[in-house]
Amino acid sequence: MFTTNLIYNVFINLFCIAILIVLCFDSLKNYEKNSLQYKIYMMVLYSTIFMLVLDMFSRFDGRPGTIYPVINHIGNFFVFLLNPVLPSLWLLYVYFQIFKEVKIKRLVYLLLVVNLANAVMVVFSQFYGWYYYIDSENIYHRGRFYLVTVSITIALMFAAYVLIIFNRKRIEKKYYSSLLLFGIPPSICIALHIIFYGISILLAGIVLSILIVYLNIQNESIYTDYLTRINNRKSLDIYLRGKINSCTGTKSFSAILLDLNNFKLINDTLGHDVGDDALQTSAKLLASCIRANDFIARYGGDEFYIIIDDTDRIDPEIIVTRINQCVEKYNDSGLKPYKLGFSMGCARYDVHSNMKAEDFQKHIDKLMYENKRAARIPN
Repeated sequence: MFTTNLIYNVFINLFCIAILIVLCFDSLKNYEKNSLQYKIYMMVLYSTIFMLVLDMFSRFDGRPGTIYPVINHIGNFFVFLLNPVLPSLWLLYVYFQIFKEVKIKRLVYLLLVVNLANAVMVVFSQFYGWYYYIDSENIYHRGRFYLVTVSITIALMFAAYVLIIFNRKRIEKKYYSSLLLFGIPPSICIALHIIFYGISILLAGIVLSILIVYLNIQNESIYTDYLTRINNRKSLDIYLRGKINSCTGTKSFSAILLDLNNFKLINDTLGHDVGDDALQTSAKLLASCIRANDFIARYGGDEFYIIIDDTDRIDPEIIVTRINQCVEKYNDSGLKPYKLGFSMGCARYDVHSNMKAEDFQKHIDKLMYENKRAARIPN
């Protein structure tokens, strides 16, 4: 019987590890590798792979007199020792989605205390079999304190749920459902594990949840600017090349490159936090000035790029005028300690020019700096 169970668990875990390795390699394409979201997500991937390996070790029941008992004991010990790590990382991931990096260090310290307390209990209780014990036949059994580590896991997952539900207005709508769904597969697996002795598919449930998060949040973040939450440079390059390739004599597009005026002055006089706020406000303001089928991206630094769908032959100058009107109205409101203003370069792509994406971008960039110099605005 133990041979069948071992083969079954090894097969399931290796399959899950293969999925996670694919996600790891695909996540390396992310241009925002310095973002905390990316780092936490990668820690979740690596930790899950490690826990799956340990889980396989813990399945080596039976065969006294072989190396099985040693492998079994090592696997079970570290599984209990590290059990709160994954839910802790998930709680951090949820917190970041809601509050970004605000006071996240306090949560990190609190979770370190929880994990350390669990580790101390597991280390000292292993001599008494409080968490688990292995009989003379090398068969694993739950100890009287088994539910302690399970309760810690459930408490951390519940805390993540509470954060998600009570802060749903802070979370982007397209991410909200994915965050809620994350805890469902592991919760079902925990219930099955408690009810049916010998069934342990918790980590498989977590892998399914990780896959949901990857498809709906992480994969999209590869193409999303970390600060402003609009498209990033990578997304722009792909979109622009696609628009150029689809151009015909009657179908084209227009583009506007915008540079936020006096951004360095805002940073130097009001601080980098206010500077970040100015970029975020600019992105929202510009997004409100374009249509649903138009495209906006952060080009880099304090520069933004708008690509106007030219199906109805709209004049890009109309968009420029609309942006200037929105900026003037916003500045008159006095909501912020800074004033917004943009230098802009705009042009319609000529399919007969055979310009590549890089050449067209240089052309727009030149027009933008001509506008900046004409207004005598410092770089």
